[in-house]
Amino acid sequence: QVQLVESGGGLVQAGGSLRLSCAASGLTFSTYVMGWFRQAPGKEREFVAAVSRGGGRTRYADSVKDRFAISRDNAKNTVYLQMNKLNPEDTAVYYCNAALQFTAPGTTWGQGTQVTVSS
Repeated sequence: QVQLVESGGGLVQAGGSLRLSCAASGLTFSTYVMGWFRQAPGKEREFVAAVSRGGGRTRYADSVKDRFAISRDNAKNTVYLQMNKLNPEDTAVYYCNAALQFTAPGTTWGQGTQVTVSS
């Protein structure tokens, strides 16, 4: 049974930082592209960042480029999202995703972790 479990969300002031983690089990982690998506209240889920199987290639949404950094540790079956210079527009539930393609999400999602940025 495939499981993705996110952690690290919380409440932070604008300008602050958070680091999200997503621990994967039940899959051969190193064969999946891993990504982060987010969904704000009343909005559709949107792409945030993705990292290739080996970790050497990354892709970001324009809204988070230069502020967020995605990375992975294949030995620990974990993907991370370092979020810096957070602003209230980053408030959302953040979801981890495992995909077979670098440019499209897969069908495996975590349960999400809430990130709230206060102004």
